[in-house]
Formats: sequence, C-alpha cells, structure tokens
Amino acid sequence: MVDPGLIAYLESFVSEDRLRRFSEVLQWRTRYITVAMEDVYHLHNASAVIRSADVFGLQDVHIIEERFGKRLDKKIALGAQKWVDIHRYPTTEACLKSLRDKGYRILATTPRKDALTLEELTVDHKIAFLFGAEKEGLSEKALEKADDLIHIPMVGFTESLNVSVAAAIVLQRATSLLHASNVDWKLREEEREEKRVEWIKKSVRNLDKIIARYHQDR
Repeated sequence: MVDPGLIAYLESFVSEDRLRRFSEVLQWRTRYITVAMEDVYHLHNASAVIRSADVFGLQDVHIIEERFGKRLDKKIALGAQKWVDIHRYPTTEACLKSLRDKGYRILATTPRKDALTLEELTVDHKIAFLFGAEKEGLSEKALEKADDLIHIPMVGFTESLNVSVAAAIVLQRATSLLHASNVDWKLREEEREEKRVEWIKKSVRNLDKIIARYHQDR
C-alpha cells in the first residue's frame, strides 16, 4: 500500500518541471506495443533500441540473452533504462511464451520479401516486434514461432539496416498508427500512478535516508 504522505514528501525533493514532465510522458506511455531483441551482440545497438522504445512511448523492452549475456550500455541508452521496464530472458522460447501469455501478437522482423510490409501493418491487436542479431538476424526458432513476419521495404543496393535503425523505423510507424486509432492503448490509471511513484523515487538522491527521515518525523 502506497503511503500518500510519503509520496507527497518525496515530491518536495523533485522539481516542478520534472513532475510535470512525468505526467506529460505518462500520457503517451503504452504496453499495447512492445519490442523484444534476440541475442543482439553489439551492446550499443541494444541500448539504442531501448532509447527508441522510450522515445516512442513503449514502457517495456524484452531482451533475450541466450548467447551473449547482458549487453546494456547505460551511457549509450542515455538514461532511458531508468524510465523503461527491461525484462530479461535466458531463452527465446521463454520470452515468446511470456509475450504470448500477455496477449501479444509476435511479429518477427526479416528482410524476406514475402513478409508483411510496414504499409500492411495494423494495430487491431497487441503487438510485440521481435528483432535479431546484426548479421545473422533472428534464429530459425524465432521465425518459426512468430505469428507473422514483417519487413521494411528497401529499394537501394543495401539489403539490411542496423537493428537500432530498423527498430526506430518500425516503432515510429506502429505508434503513429496506434495514436490515430480508436484502440485503448494507454496505460491504465493505476499503472500510470505506479510508474509516477517509481520515477519520483528514482529522482530523489539518498532515497533510503530521505524515507527514514520521513518515518522518524511522523
């Protein structure tokens, strides 16, 4: 149970501008669309995808670490990991099962020309976009277990995009469609308040000492 008095006390240590910004950002946050990365080797790419997720309002990012372990570079993510919930999985199967249990339609990104194009994308169902490693792309098991495949049309000599660039293009298209739709895509009120409280706590230096002082003064 959240203590309203404690939250009000903690708010006094956060600037009005930052509190206002929290409210503005939370109005655009969504769990209707999410992104998952399978064994992205270059840590700066994984971090850049997390940054794009934050930019386009996604609250969750899912990272499969079957081969390469933890690859998050906090410097390149530029603090985005503070505001985005990162979920880690030891295997592709575990990640996809979790996403499917939450009701997501899993769209695997691929350069294959027989896949859906971004122009054919619809947002009538919760979507999890799945991105793969830089050179190999997604594993065969990921492609097989996905609900559908999707690709970014390209007309030049280059046949692939950096994973972080591809993610930004896909997420911009998907969130634009979402914002223009009648879908109920926003966080629930209780989710927004939970995130707001969490972000307030992350913004307070010496949080444990401040909370201890609050309880001592009661």
